Amino acid sequence: MAAGGPEVLVPATVPRPVPLPTEVLVRVHAAGVNPVDWKIRAGVFPPGGLGAHPFTQGWDVAGVVESGPRVTRFQPGDEVFGLLWFPRQAGGYGEYVTAPARQFARKPASLSFAEAAALPMAGLTAWQTLVDVARVGAGTRVLVTAAAGGVGHLACQIAKHRGAVVTGTASAPKHGFLAGLGVDNAVDYTQVDVSTTVRDQDVVLDLLGGDHTLGLLDTLRPGGLLVLTIGQVSPEVTRAAEARGVRVTPFLVEPDSTGLAAVADLVDREAVRVHVEHILPLAEAGKAHEIGAANRTTGKIVLAVTGT
Repeated sequence: MAAGGPEVLVPATVPRPVPLPTEVLVRVHAAGVNPVDWKIRAGVFPPGGLGAHPFTQGWDVAGVVESGPRVTRFQPGDEVFGLLWFPRQAGGYGEYVTAPARQFARKPASLSFAEAAALPMAGLTAWQTLVDVARVGAGTRVLVTAAAGGVGHLACQIAKHRGAVVTGTASAPKHGFLAGLGVDNAVDYTQVDVSTTVRDQDVVLDLLGGDHTLGLLDTLRPGGLLVLTIGQVSPEVTRAAEARGVRVTPFLVEPDSTGLAAVADLVDREAVRVHVEHILPLAEAGKAHEIGAANRTTGKIVLAVTGT
């Protein structure tokens, strides 16, 4: 794959990866598609450690363990899912992947492979920001932007499970979906200015970035925290946060089997559900990117690699 439009995503035959000690070889049944995928493909997001083109995209996978030298965590035949190697190249859009065993967790028993592949990056982003960073608990007032999206719909449910009062932004047609997730207050960002409509939040999960971030500072109570998942915190936002007496921190998700297991447990206990809007064959990865880049997807997009 070279940087460019969706057309640069073309099938290719490469050698099957060989696991090193402590790694597992997994036959991929499904791969999740995330916004970072099409941003890297287009050259908008710096590829960092991905290396020179061409390379294979994808970090979210669900599949079956085939082998793992000196691995005791899993056995051949185990069904697993994981966020692999991020932000380095992982090759998730492929039939096989290798990664350290501790970057995988057991697939939620209640989910198909396609549903499980939709969880890792989005679910870990939600878990790590809300639980590890913001320490959301009972009564915490949380604002989630893009609440019907991949990260957003999981973040709303995790926050509610932890006892938070959740406000989510989405267009009016998606408010019913948010209500089904347990969102307390839905705000139509197409009709009102969120920065002047929402107030006194303890935590803001900013899943949009860009020009939205500065205004979102006004939705926080004094001492409140904004977690930015898109890009870096600009000097302007840093100065504005200091002037308002609020906090802001950038965030980048990382592989985390403990967090994955926690999310899987919530799924199997029916406290969290993952919504997959589109399942496309691997050969249509370019189409998946086109759909995703339109920013209209509710929940997640997944590529079917073998059986789902």
